[in-house]
Amino acid sequence: MTSKGMKFDGNKLRWSLLPWLPLKQVVAVITFGALKYEPNNWQQIDNAAERYTDSLIRHVSAHIEGEFLDPDSWLPHLAHAVCCALFLMW
Repeated sequence: MTSKGMKFDGNKLRWSLLPWLPLKQVVAVITFGALKYEPNNWQQIDNAAERYTDSLIRHVSAHIEGEFLDPDSWLPHLAHAVCCALFLMW
């Protein structure tokens, strides 16, 4: 008897669709921050919503103006912006 197995995963999240290289750059930014400050320091920031919104816009603006790498971390400004967005979502 030969039959194919079944798996009902049509409505589940498809993690395999994530672009892993850009995501790795986001993780590198979070790691940079953990080493510079301390792990999860971003969760303790006063006025976090305003400050991370400002930071997100600064990083996107720098990217638009042609500066692709943050001069402090040497990681992409857009990866920093994604981190800020994640912090705001949290």
